Amino acid sequence: MKGAEGSAEYRTSESDEGYVNHGLNGSRGSLDMENSNGIRELPREIRGSSDFILVEERNVLQKKKSPDGAFKTSVSWARRRARSVCTKKMLYKRLPVLKWLPNYNTHDALGDLVAGITVGLTVIPQSLAYSNIAGLAPQYGLYGSFLGCFIYIIFGSCKDIPFGPTAIVSLLTYQTVAHLDSPYQYAILLTFLSGVIELLMGIFGLGFLIDFVSGPVSSGFTSAVALIIVSSQVKDLLGISATGSTFVQMWKSISKNLTDTSAWDATLGASCIALLLILRMVASIKIGPEDEELRTTKHRVINKIIWLIGTSRNALLVVICGILGYSFTETPPFQLTGYIPGGMPTAQLPPFSFTKDGNTTVSFFEMCSNLGSGILVVPLISLMENIAICKAFANGKTVDATQELIAIGVSNIGNSFVQAFPSTGSLSRSAVNNASGVRTPMGGLYTGLLVILALLFLTPYFNYIPKASLAAIIIAAVIFMVEVKVVRPMWRAKKSDLIPGIATFLACLVLRVEIGILCGIGINVLFILYHAARPKISVEELTSHRGVEYLMLTPDRCLIFPSVDYVRNLVTKYSSRVRSVETPVVIDCTHIYGADYTAAKVIESLTKDFAARGQPLFFYNLKPSVHAVFEGVAPTDFVVYYTQSALDDLLKQNDPPKLPKEFTAA
Repeated sequence: MKGAEGSAEYRTSESDEGYVNHGLNGSRGSLDMENSNGIRELPREIRGSSDFILVEERNVLQKKKSPDGAFKTSVSWARRRARSVCTKKMLYKRLPVLKWLPNYNTHDALGDLVAGITVGLTVIPQSLAYSNIAGLAPQYGLYGSFLGCFIYIIFGSCKDIPFGPTAIVSLLTYQTVAHLDSPYQYAILLTFLSGVIELLMGIFGLGFLIDFVSGPVSSGFTSAVALIIVSSQVKDLLGISATGSTFVQMWKSISKNLTDTSAWDATLGASCIALLLILRMVASIKIGPEDEELRTTKHRVINKIIWLIGTSRNALLVVICGILGYSFTETPPFQLTGYIPGGMPTAQLPPFSFTKDGNTTVSFFEMCSNLGSGILVVPLISLMENIAICKAFANGKTVDATQELIAIGVSNIGNSFVQAFPSTGSLSRSAVNNASGVRTPMGGLYTGLLVILALLFLTPYFNYIPKASLAAIIIAAVIFMVEVKVVRPMWRAKKSDLIPGIATFLACLVLRVEIGILCGIGINVLFILYHAARPKISVEELTSHRGVEYLMLTPDRCLIFPSVDYVRNLVTKYSSRVRSVETPVVIDCTHIYGADYTAAKVIESLTKDFAARGQPLFFYNLKPSVHAVFEGVAPTDFVVYYTQSALDDLLKQNDPPKLPKEFTAA
């Protein structure tokens, strides 16, 4: 098939298997896209990609024949998309409850009941404590611990996740709304906006964004957040007043008021932490033979009781300390939680505006502006936490990030109607859920019902819980989030990975948490760009079947604007080290899967430079998509080949002298 002037020429033949573009002079070579059997028999270094080239090139040629191809393609894509969405398969994919509910049986119900109640005993004291981290009244934590559980049953894909408040998201909420007028109004709106953003991210398939949060950044962020959370609870642990939203600010305030420490609060708090850590170790104690099958029924029952006591340590501590606080009703020596409104929250729309100072109305857009980067950071971190839990309990199965985004998005939207602050999956509660033998997401039903019962009947007694005991619950839980163990393996594997991890850790401590993680992501992106801008090039001295020696240069990645000048300089450097300028240079494009306009212009300049000094330059195994980019700028003397026979013919035409033996690629 021969085109007009300036176009490429393709011919099918058995002997001539190259492609040459001489700009306006037409083409003198050919590309064999039909005879691929011989290509498969060639060695690796001269093997082309015949099948791939054949399919894509024909599609490209067919598209060129259709003048209104773009419109038809768009319509066709829309139809295919609509058909793919409106299917039974998609319905089951987006409503996972339809998969497991028809097969739900009594064994599943019993396992979910036990797990749901066990998690409920954990989530109630945690919700009260996490409200304190968020800087809100205790009831708001309970408000976020029931409706989200019910919604996640329908949309969630991970049976182990009990939806509710978490320490990290609570801290992010605090740093986003604590400095604003009417923080609880902003927190509820933040819940709604987080849910909407998560839902939109799920609809548009943006779950890949968490891939930009690398392991070192995640470890640095989590460790810093753990220390900040511990610092935020020191004031309640010591019975003093302190303010501040960052690690440094908190400790400055604590140091100023350290002389006001209450001995009762400090003693109670330290005792509670010690008790929680002991019970944590007790939960892992097993009696009887090491082999589970050799244990008697008595052993199993005792082990289950021991495990239940250790797992329910938070609830036990709250009950014990609540009784202790009730015994000092008139003059309590330590700070108590105080009054908590009883009953269910009023179902209402999130506050899209509110009135402050009695006469000033804060509009929706002003509220969004005041929330700042928290609108984006909270959904991102919520997704990161949730996906981490899904992967931890996936048991080899794939994790659908899109479905999880939809699930936590709808759950947060629902929670915003019952006055809750942002929530997501909790790793600690998920571990309890899994260890309790949960069978399906239905376990969240019993957890949510237990929280509702607590709201209806137990809130009058929650005001006797000492603040020091709630602070102890938080501290005993988050100290294990400091990921010290990853430092040594990271140092051994790749020392440069410590840079974004340490930078994120320090930035989160000194600055606001959301700014810290953005700094870590930014450093990661810089590392990625540097890696893309500095590809490696292997240099080989090869000899053709006809005895002609040539230089083979192989870049290891795509040619895009940050890297193309660097590659050009390396190609020029290596090609200039040969004794004769007539020595052919072959660029192996096997690993080049993409290119852009800047790369095409540089390649055009490179071919001109080689042609000017009379040194042959050939391109091997260039992908059709990359070839189309290069052809867009119509480079002159642009020669592409796909088989060894084509290279032999091209080299024979030039017949350069031998390469010197002393040549090195250093």
